[in-house]
Amino acid sequence: MKTPNLQGRSLLTLLDYSPEEIRFLLDLSKQVKDEAKAGEKKARFSGCTLAMLFEKRSTRTRCAFETAFGEEGGHPVFLSTQDIQLGAKESIEDTARVLGRMFSAIQFRGFKQSTVEALAAHSGVPVYNGLTDRFHPTQALADIMTFQENFGQVTGKTLCFVGDGRNNVARSLMVICSKLGIHFTVVTPPELNPGAEFLETCGALAAESGGKISVSGDTGAVSGAHALYTDVWASMGEEDKKTEREALLAPYQVNAALMEKTGRSDAVFLHCLPAVRGEEVTADVIDGPKSRVWDEAENRKHTIKALMLATLGALDDRS
Repeated sequence: MKTPNLQGRSLLTLLDYSPEEIRFLLDLSKQVKDEAKAGEKKARFSGCTLAMLFEKRSTRTRCAFETAFGEEGGHPVFLSTQDIQLGAKESIEDTARVLGRMFSAIQFRGFKQSTVEALAAHSGVPVYNGLTDRFHPTQALADIMTFQENFGQVTGKTLCFVGDGRNNVARSLMVICSKLGIHFTVVTPPELNPGAEFLETCGALAAESGGKISVSGDTGAVSGAHALYTDVWASMGEEDKKTEREALLAPYQVNAALMEKTGRSDAVFLHCLPAVRGEEVTADVIDGPKSRVWDEAENRKHTIKALMLATLGALDDRS
């Protein structure tokens, strides 16, 4: 298969990437992880700069982008809303035009998907979505990389997301699974079902790849799952809904009994972090032998480095 040319591309949502392009990024992620484990030092971003725009706090996203770029000889610059005029005294479009003149690429982590889209439309450089209200594509790449590390060929395997079926992580997982032929089930109360239009879009993609997309309010739907995935019950910006979400989602806690319901001794647990032990997941699961969350967190760095290498035209020969 011909190597996809992703130079100059942004990543706003994985809906914009073909299955072949996603698989290429995952293969490249494995390569850069192997390089890191072997202690190989390269400088493929030498002379490049990365603007890192943050409206929301971050541990993994910030550290992954900053270390991945800096270790390759690039210069990342962290910019919060306290540092620049993003959408305040200056329009997002004007900020994009200025940053595009000064930086090789832009990373954005914040609230509105429309913001990252505007940055991509007006900057003229690759823009990476580090999380918005609708999508978290770099997280999904790390999730599936971790899934592959545990099960090899993931086409035809089953991944279940248990919790708020409308959140950005659930949506991004649904997209990548539908592209790669992974059977994806959202186990969520009816009040938190993904929207019908989004389900229709992903269902059509899954039909092409051989995957299946389903939604259920019954925790018995985890039967046969190779991995159970969950996220916090109230995302950043939704703290006022915490009590309501606790009441809705308490029956959907991932605990030892739910892991047993998969019926698979090799089933693993995934979480994007940060986690609240005793709420969406019990301590014995996230800290137990089935947990792969620390591999998943590390893989944020490798998948993000692969994404930037591919889109900034910094790939060396992959013999």
